[in-house]
Amino acid sequence: MPFEFENTEIKDVILVKPKVFGDERGFFLEVYKQKDFYAAGIKENFIQDNHSKSQFGVLRGLHYQKEPNVQAKLVRCTKGKILDVAVDIRKNSPTFLKWVKRELSEENKFELFIPKGFAHGFVALSDVVEVMYKVSGDYSPKDEGGILWSDPDINIDWGIDFKPLLSEKDKISKTIKEIKDEDLL
Repeated sequence: MPFEFENTEIKDVILVKPKVFGDERGFFLEVYKQKDFYAAGIKENFIQDNHSKSQFGVLRGLHYQKEPNVQAKLVRCTKGKILDVAVDIRKNSPTFLKWVKRELSEENKFELFIPKGFAHGFVALSDVVEVMYKVSGDYSPKDEGGILWSDPDINIDWGIDFKPLLSEKDKISKTIKEIKDEDLL
């Protein structure tokens, strides 16, 4: 199988380690193969691929889509290095507000599967970062949600010793206590 699927601290968040075939010419790897992902329990119908570019210190997140446009994501870093974070915002989950973080980079070529019901964010840890990710639902501005990256009730250890660069939208995101219960999943 061209993938190793590794469970994380939260059962539904899965680290995907593609098998890399490399030689003096470069490398080849499969990024996604529906049959193998389905066999590993990842049965999402990904409908769109997104690509972002960031500079060192940019922090994007924590973002999510509310019903009916909730999204699962398959995230990978194709250039540079990021710390990728997924926060469980499923109100009835035993891991509600718990988080998983993993370093994704062009070197390790790992991917992080983030199921529906999670907020997602990452911080750029190299000069230039490019992130590509698949999503299982359409983006809907009216269903967009965001949680403040530094929410003390979630207490994510971003592992950074600098003030991150945030979008205007991310600067004014609400804490989990400020978000209406119906806006969570």
